[in-house]
Amino acid sequence: MPKTPPPDFSREAAALAQGAAFVVGVDEVGRGPLAGPVTAAAVWLDPDRIPDGLADSKVLTSARREALFAELQAVAQVSVAHASVDEIDALNILRASHLAMTRAIVALPADFALIDGNLLPNGLTIPALAVVKGDAKSLSIAAASICAKVTRDRIMVDLAQQYPGYGWETNAGYPTQAHLNALLNLGVTPWHRRSFAPVHNILYQDKSITP
Repeated sequence: MPKTPPPDFSREAAALAQGAAFVVGVDEVGRGPLAGPVTAAAVWLDPDRIPDGLADSKVLTSARREALFAELQAVAQVSVAHASVDEIDALNILRASHLAMTRAIVALPADFALIDGNLLPNGLTIPALAVVKGDAKSLSIAAASICAKVTRDRIMVDLAQQYPGYGWETNAGYPTQAHLNALLNLGVTPWHRRSFAPVHNILYQDKSITP
């Protein structure tokens, strides 16, 4: 199979050529976990100071993500925002993800956004382009994927200290078998998403049993 090309700056360059002055890449992390917020990042890259090795955060080691995150803090403009567990349960995970993205975007002076995925968030006040698998195609979106993941992973490590036993320091709230077992044995925490089936079923299993 042909090797997948690395992400590039072509979409950013095209937007700049069409008159945009501040193009950001946007990505989120945390749609699948049973616990914790969903986190989004918006990143503006200086074309003359783009870190080497930017890629989809999922293909990078934790150490490489941390190193690139630190470099991005020094040479790029980075905004990270979240949607809370309560917002996820109230809105649904897709709308909450888009809310986090919008919050990240408005914290920067962006006038064009490249957004990972096939849908644009409602309420955007600037032009934007949805890029499917954008974290593997656009350097700015790849940078956003790294910043969002590093930030959220750190949050989940901190929460794991407050709620030990669920393995959040390693599973980041995703539904591993150990996490599911802990849900059954330790119960539901305030950081669990009650609208997600495994959590909902534990909370309401007793109420669903008819005499």
